[in-house]
This record gives sequence, C-alpha cells and structure tokens, in this order.
Amino acid sequence: MNAKKISLFGIFLALAVVGASIKIPAVIASVALDMVPALIGAVVLGGRAGGCIAFFGHLLSALIGGMPLGPFHVLIAVEMAVLVWVFGYFYQKGKRVLGGVLFVVGNTFLASLPFLFIIGTGFYVGMIPSLCIGSLLNTILAILLTPSLSTYFAKRLHV
Repeated sequence: MNAKKISLFGIFLALAVVGASIKIPAVIASVALDMVPALIGAVVLGGRAGGCIAFFGHLLSALIGGMPLGPFHVLIAVEMAVLVWVFGYFYQKGKRVLGGVLFVVGNTFLASLPFLFIIGTGFYVGMIPSLCIGSLLNTILAILLTPSLSTYFAKRLHV
C-alpha cells in the first residue's frame, strides 16, 4: 500500500469510529452505522482493506456500546470483515445490488446465526429487526455515496 492508500485507510477507519457512535436502537448497543465507511472502503481500496475497516469498526462500535457480548464481538468482527469483502467483490464486478443484498441478508440472518445456538432463539429473533434496519441503512448509504467518492478519489488521489 502506498502512502495515499494508507492515509485513505486511516480516514475510512476514523469515519467508522464516527459511524460506530451513531447507534441503531437494538437489543444490544453494537448495531450502528460503522459499516458505511467499510463498505465504501472495500470498493475504493479493495476488499481486504474494507474488511479490515469493518473488523476494527465493529470492535469500536461494540466498545462504545459497552461490549455486551464480550469476546463474541471478535467473531462478529470477523463475520463483518468477510461480508464487507463479499460486498466489495461483487460491487467491483458491476453487481452492486447483488453485493448489497448479500451484505444485508448475511448480516441480518447469517452473521447472527451462531447466537441462535449460543444464546437462544429469543435473542436471535429479537436481533433480526434491528440488524435488518442497520444493514439496510449501512448498505443504502454506501451504495449511494460510493460512486461519487470512488470517482473523487480516483481522479484526485490516483488511488
């Protein structure tokens, strides 16, 4: 990674911290807008960088929310990194709607699936609405903002 990409990575990570502070009302306080910069970062900087932003963005969101699931947030952070990588992969292939749908479905139903067995059905079902709303907001904002931001960075920073 060159200096411009490292700087841009830092900016997206800082924006993930800001997004982590904007909470979506949920059963646990780690549902937030921290994935918007990660999703955009996956398109602008590549899937691995976006995944790293997602990983740290979720951990920061959980930390701000009081780490309600303790060490399980590391599992969630890994899941977020994978989902953001998948979004970036499909977006860069010109299938941005498919990438968005996969992110929303994956974040809403698949990423929370281990907690069906760890915590129980009530927690899993209770998390679905807020995860769906949070995933939709993160994805819609990212899809709306990415075209102009990726053009801006491509022209001015030669990323």
